[in-house]
Parts: sequence; structure tokens; C-alpha cells
Amino acid sequence: MSFSLFRWASALAASAALVAPLAGQRWESQYVYDQDKSGLVFTDMAFPSAQRGVAVGYIADGKREEPVSLVTSDSGEHWLRQPLTEMPVSLFFLNENLGWMVTTKGLWRTTETGRNWVKMPKPPAEVLRVAFLDEKNGWALGARKSILETHDGAQHWKPVAGAAVPPGDPLYSAYTWIAFANPETALISGWNIPERRWGDQAPDWVDPEAALLHSDLPHLNYTLTTHDGGKTWTSRAASLFGEVERVRLLPDGRGLGLTVYAQGFHYPAEVYRINWHTGRNVSIYKTPDFAVSDIWLAPNGTAYLAGTSVQGKLRDVIPGKVRVLTSTDYVVWKDVPVDYRAEGHRSILAAVDENNMWIATDMGMILKLTPAK
Repeated sequence: MSFSLFRWASALAASAALVAPLAGQRWESQYVYDQDKSGLVFTDMAFPSAQRGVAVGYIADGKREEPVSLVTSDSGEHWLRQPLTEMPVSLFFLNENLGWMVTTKGLWRTTETGRNWVKMPKPPAEVLRVAFLDEKNGWALGARKSILETHDGAQHWKPVAGAAVPPGDPLYSAYTWIAFANPETALISGWNIPERRWGDQAPDWVDPEAALLHSDLPHLNYTLTTHDGGKTWTSRAASLFGEVERVRLLPDGRGLGLTVYAQGFHYPAEVYRINWHTGRNVSIYKTPDFAVSDIWLAPNGTAYLAGTSVQGKLRDVIPGKVRVLTSTDYVVWKDVPVDYRAEGHRSILAAVDENNMWIATDMGMILKLTPAK
């Protein structure tokens, strides 16, 4: 059966009791950006192996933004900071060495885990994310309802016909995430959010009350699914609240999905259990005081939720403490201790397995899950 993420809107919420922290584990800082009058914002991070990892982002210094990357070859014990030519958006790694970086101006390729980057021919669309099955065959997702495919390692791209099928003005549409369950089965998610009807609006911090009045409205969410390795795609669209930010799938049919809501909504985010064999999806976690921004699903089914504590009604304005929850049954959730200095608006998870997991924050910190000392 095809995926049915859009059943999330009517799924029943399970309880989410919190119990004592996991014994013997904690998130400890490995890298902290600490420079006066500037900050480091990580936009993505990837660990293709337990030893090698790459984090990308930019240093904001007043009105100047300097794109940078950090690379490690010793599991994060040491990080080498390197300049980038273009502003990074997202990463994808096929193996320990070969990976791609999407930037605001194009696509780059590395064969040395981020120590070198070579610019590829520019795709014929504004790309937000790429994913590859092997060195030759991959997909690029982007704005204006565009999905592209390549069969020669990103030298040439052509449109995926099914991307244009869902309704909605392409000007306000984008595909933003792709998840593989196995080489044959994959899901692409996206959205169509019409232009706001209330015209130009000041930043939320200028007029907090007005920002809260502009609560989330239903809009179209898209899914495209394939069960033949991308040869054909089936599209679906439904009107829902929020946007699907993350999907993680396992080969046996299990999966997790993360929906993120607007500032005025009752909950900042909601996590769902997915069964992509049956199409059944059930809400398993939502609370007004924890803004989940990333999820990960271990091969044994253990779920990890990373995000920040909500500090006020305008959760995108005031940074919160980084939190991580984990569960094996999706009912009882355990807090894993996190370095008290870790704060931010958004946390990014990168994992190889349950013994090799990292978090990057949008306030310049990288943490690793380690045994207690």
C-alpha cells in the first residue's frame, strides 16, 4: 500500500509520560562557538560513518554572513573549520567519502567527507535537498513544485513528471524532504502555502501580539511515493495544519514523521508513528512546552526526539534549552541529560547508530551522546 501521512490530522494522540533519565548516557558538548559579537548558525550536519562528520552553516557578524563548514575524522574529538564559497542549505552523504552539499546558488560534490568541494552543473530549478541511491542515480527537491532526477551523478537533470500533479500554485509550493525505506520504496513530502492575506507583516519580535493572532491555517501538504526505485511516483494532496519537516523509515515498515506548526498553534510540533505497509499513522507525542525539530529512528525501533524547551509564546524568538527524549514503546518518554549550556531554536540530529549520535544547534554547538564518566 502507499503511504498515507495525511491521515495524521485525524489520528488519535497517545499519552507521553516522562520518567527518569537514561542511566549511563548524556549529551556532552564537543564544539562550542564562542566569539564576541558574532554567532554560528548550523543549517545541517551529517555523519556518514562513526568517525567522519560534516557540519555546515554560517557565521553571522552584524549584517555580514560568512558560510563555513566543520569537518571531523575522529568522531568529533577535533573539528576543523573551513570556509565555503556559497551559503549551505543541506547535506547528503552516500558513504564515508562521497557526498553532496546544496547551497543557495547550486550543488557541490565532495569525495573526501567535506575536505574538498567541487561545484556541479547547476540544476534547472531552485534545489533545497538531494538524495542518491548510488553514485549515478539521485533526486533533487526544490521550490515551485519541482523534483528532478539524475542518472549520471548530477551532471544532467530532468523533471519528474509526477511532481507537478498535485493542485496548488507552484509559486507557493515546494518539496522539502525525501526518505528511503529501502532501495525500492521512498517518500517525498512538500507543501503549498498561499501568500498571506494580511499583507506585509513586521517581524514577530516587533509586534508579538499580532504574530500570535496569525495562527496556523490549513493548507495543502503533498506526498509522492515510489515502490519501484523512483521509476514511477504516486502523488497525494490534502489540506492539513503544519508542515511535514522530517520522515524516517525502516525497511520493515516502521517509521516516524514530524509535523511542525506555526507560532499561534496549540503545539509547536507533533510526532507520528508510521506503518508504511498498512498506511496507518498514529500521533505519539505532542506537548506545548517542547518544540521538536528533528527525529531519528534506530534500527531496533527506538525513537529519538530532539528540540528545545519553549520559553514563551513566541517560541521562534526566545531560544530554549536543548532537550532530547527517547522511547522504545512510544508511550513512555525518557529525558536524556544535555549539557546545560546548550540552547537554541532548532536542533539537528545526525546518527550512525545508537552508539554514535550527534546534535548541532543553530547557536553554534555540537554535542555527542556519550556514556557517563
